[in-house]
Amino acid sequence: MKNFIFISPNFPTNYWQFCKELKNNGLNVLGIGDQPYDDLSNDLKESLNEYYKVDSLENYDEVYRAVAFFIHKYGPIDWLESNNEYWLERDAKLRTAYHITSGFQEEDIPRIKFKSKMKEFYTKAGIPVARYHLVDTIENCKKFIKKVGYPVITKPDNGVGAADTYKISNDSELASFFEIKQENVQYIMEEFINAEINSYDAIIDADGNPMFETGNVTPMSVMDIVNNADNSIYYIVNKLPADTRKAGRATVKSFGVKSRFIHFEFFRLLEDHEGMGKKGDIVALEVNMRPCGGFTPDMINFAHSTNVYKIWADMIAFNKSTLPVGNHSYCAFAGLRDGKKFVMTHEDIMNKYGEHMKMVDRIPDVFSGAMGNQMYVATFATKREMNSFYNNVLKCEE
Repeated sequence: MKNFIFISPNFPTNYWQFCKELKNNGLNVLGIGDQPYDDLSNDLKESLNEYYKVDSLENYDEVYRAVAFFIHKYGPIDWLESNNEYWLERDAKLRTAYHITSGFQEEDIPRIKFKSKMKEFYTKAGIPVARYHLVDTIENCKKFIKKVGYPVITKPDNGVGAADTYKISNDSELASFFEIKQENVQYIMEEFINAEINSYDAIIDADGNPMFETGNVTPMSVMDIVNNADNSIYYIVNKLPADTRKAGRATVKSFGVKSRFIHFEFFRLLEDHEGMGKKGDIVALEVNMRPCGGFTPDMINFAHSTNVYKIWADMIAFNKSTLPVGNHSYCAFAGLRDGKKFVMTHEDIMNKYGEHMKMVDRIPDVFSGAMGNQMYVATFATKREMNSFYNNVLKCEE
């Protein structure tokens, strides 16, 4: 029996389903987390063979000892994973320490976590990248801006999501950024790309081949959603565009990805951009070596009548999956922000779109900055129907 350690299996709350499918496939599923066992959901308890509580997952020594305990009790660990962006570096450090070879090691982290390092591998895959400058002095930043022009985007070179990300449009805003930026953080400055985000989401087998592929589209800037406290929308496509598939597969090969659930982000240009491409072209943004966040795995299931939790667990256990993919549709996420005066009430939305709804819930505070406060997830056969849904539920009183 293979031993699988799942770090933080209780968060996000839907991740118990990864554990369930692993256990169903005959793996010994061992959880490490900082939530008391009695507070775990019954679904998660039933999906784990054993759970080790630490006082804090931030404490490396505690987690290190937890892994040692499981090795002493069950023997060598075959897999260690969190599927969580926040813990990718910790996962790699633990794998390296305990010679667990089924995932990224410490030496792999720079190219998969630092945005500046990613560009080399995108370029190797033949995908254009935005010009950049690692923020040092304001004088050198101005020299870079003189080449690319305002606006520019600044964000942590090793960051998660859109946190601490700024759009700088003039010298005054540049000066303000230098006053508020964190001194102990390395920022990257990039030329601004007028584009929407298109993703390549896939489960890659041990040979580097895709077992399942889809994608999502974010028409709005996540940075603007966070900074402006705006509503949030994105959707799973009913069919992955050929150019996104081509770029995604080339990126998988360039980065040497194996045995992972991935979320690669690309820009689709909304206008011609000199040196990068024509309107509609795909260019690089960043790689995420984990599933797309929040409830996106569930949305993928709704869009394609399948179960990516099981496909991933099948990849871990058998390096293949026979799970069928069913009917294809668009799956739309609408995250409405508290405090806005929407034309449609909750009751109106449910009366009109109830038969399309798959999930309706409050969004956890930890996700609300990027995703809004109240979510509606619904499926539609056509893009026209989906766009009508967005127009109606997001409309505010004048």
